[in-house]
Formats: sequence, C-alpha cells, structure tokens
Amino acid sequence: MSDEAALLVADLYEAAGALRRLGERTAAAEGLTQARWQVMSVVAESPLTVPQAARRLGVSRQNVQRVAGDLVERDLAAFEPNPDHRGSPLLVLTGTGAEALGRVTERAAATHRAVFGEIPGEDVHAAREFLRVLLTELDRYEADASETDAGTPEPQNR
Repeated sequence: MSDEAALLVADLYEAAGALRRLGERTAAAEGLTQARWQVMSVVAESPLTVPQAARRLGVSRQNVQRVAGDLVERDLAAFEPNPDHRGSPLLVLTGTGAEALGRVTERAAATHRAVFGEIPGEDVHAAREFLRVLLTELDRYEADASETDAGTPEPQNR
C-alpha cells in the first residue's frame, strides 16, 4: 500500500502542477495572474482583510498584501474602511475588477468543460469524494502531529 500511496502523492503533485499551469494560462488570457485571480475570487464572495484572505487561501499574509497592492494599483480592487478594525481595511473588488473576474471565470468554465468533457461525471464526483476524505485525514494527521510537537521540548544548543 505504501508504494501505491507514494505513487498517488506523485500523481497528485503532477496534476496540481498541470492545473496551476492551466490556471496561469487562463488568467493570463484576461491580463491576470493566478494569484490575482485567487485573491479576487475570495474577496468577491465578501470583503475581507488581507489576513482573512490569506487564511482562506492558505498562503502568507505578505503574499496576499503584495497581490492586493497590485490589484489596487490596477484599479481591480480597493481598500475600504473596516468598521470592526480601523487598522485593517477591507479589500473589495471595483467594478472593473468584478468584470475581469467574470471574464476569467467564464474562460475557466469553458476550459473545464473541454478538459473534463470526456470524463464521466460520476468519476469526477468519486475523485472529489476521495480528495475530501484525504484532506480530512491530512488535517487530522497534522493536528495530531502538532499536539505531539507541542509536548516535545526544544533541543538545547550547546
């Protein structure tokens, strides 16, 4: 089983790389990067602070801050006052940003139809179900490892 698991991990990394490349091409066709597209997507749902957006995306706050600055500079997003925290403004899409996001989302949907067109829907569903189970197990493993690490004293420099 461990050989199969190792091969599965390798396949997942390969698929993730291919999907990232496809995402970059899709975004670039609309003058965006995948990072800008991801940040725009997450704040389109509801305005977020940079730290909130970073947590949602699972990336560093500094990375989202840089991308947010790029979006603001390009008039695709703006910072608005945050009634809950004056020092942490909310990132929101501008009208231009919402239009750009709509175009890249439409382009992505067409790409997905082309890529997944020959794969039966039940296979896609089964793959998603498996990935959800895998992610749950990875979260559990990470939480268990964090608890174990928390009880382990730091090595002393001598």
